[in-house]
Amino acid sequence: MKIGIIGGGSLGLLFAYYLHIHHSVCLYVRSKEQAEQLQEKGLFLERDGEVKQIWLEVKSVSEWRGEEDLTIIAVKQYHLPDLMEQLNEYSSSDKILLFLQNGMGHIKMLNKLNGEIFVGTVEHGALKKNSNRVIHTGIGLTKLAPFRHSIVQPQNLLLHLHDEGFPFLLEEDYEKMLLKKLVVNAVINPLTAILQVENGELIHNPHFFQMVKMMFAEIETSLCLQDGADYFQNVMAVCEKTAHNQSSMLRDIVENRPTEIDAILGFVLEKAAERKINTPIINSFYQAVKGKEFRMEE
Repeated sequence: MKIGIIGGGSLGLLFAYYLHIHHSVCLYVRSKEQAEQLQEKGLFLERDGEVKQIWLEVKSVSEWRGEEDLTIIAVKQYHLPDLMEQLNEYSSSDKILLFLQNGMGHIKMLNKLNGEIFVGTVEHGALKKNSNRVIHTGIGLTKLAPFRHSIVQPQNLLLHLHDEGFPFLLEEDYEKMLLKKLVVNAVINPLTAILQVENGELIHNPHFFQMVKMMFAEIETSLCLQDGADYFQNVMAVCEKTAHNQSSMLRDIVENRPTEIDAILGFVLEKAAERKINTPIINSFYQAVKGKEFRMEE
C-alpha cells in the first residue's frame, strides 16, 4: 500500500517509522530544515533503549497531491484549517484520508471533503526529540472508525495496516470512540499543563485527585455522558498506564508551542453553553492554558 503521512511531529514520525516496514511511505513536512535533516540522516526511532534508523521519502506538505492509497493527517488540530483547501482539491473517491487529531473540534470540517474519510485515536506514547528522532515511550493501540458510510471495507483497511508490533483496532462508532479519548484529554491535559506534573501524579497526589474528580464531574454533565463511571475508570487507567509520561499539552507549554486547548476543552465549553450548563472549573483551566499561550506571544 502507498501511504502518505502529513505532519512531522511525534505522531507523524512514529507512524512513518512503523508503517514504512511493510508499506511505501512518503512523509510530508512543513519545515524545509526538517525535510533536509530526514533526507540526509534518516529517521531514528528509540524504543526500550534501542535505536533504529530507516530511510524514507520526504517531501514538503505543499507537494501533497493525494496520490497515495491512504493519507494519514497527523498534524495538530489548529493546523487543519490551513490544509483543508488542499485536502479538498486533491482528495478523490478512490483514496482514503485518516485524521488523527485530539479532541472533536475538527469533525465539523470533514463533511466538506471528498473521498473515504476515517478518524482515529492514538494510545501510543511518543516524544519527538528533534526533527528526525522520535522516542516510542509507550506501546498502545491506534483505533480507527469510518466517519461516514464508506464503499471501502473498513476491515480490509485494518488488514493492511495491522501489525503485531504496531496494532490497529477497528471501531464502529466514531463519535463514541472520539468521545472516550476526548474525556481523557479534557481531564489530563489541562490539569498536567497547569500543575506541571506527570500524568500519574494526578491520581497519586490526593489533592490533585480531588481536582480530577471535580473536572470530570463538569465534563460528565457538559457532554451528557452515559455510563460516566466507565469514562472515569478509563481516565484513571490512562493516568496509571502513562504515569511517568508528560501530556502533550504540558510538553507544548514547556516548549512554547500552541496547545490544542480549543479542540479539547473549547469543544466541551461549546457543548456546555448549548445546554446552559455552568462550568467554572473547566472555564478556569481553559483560561489558564490560554493565558500561558498568551505569554508566549508577547
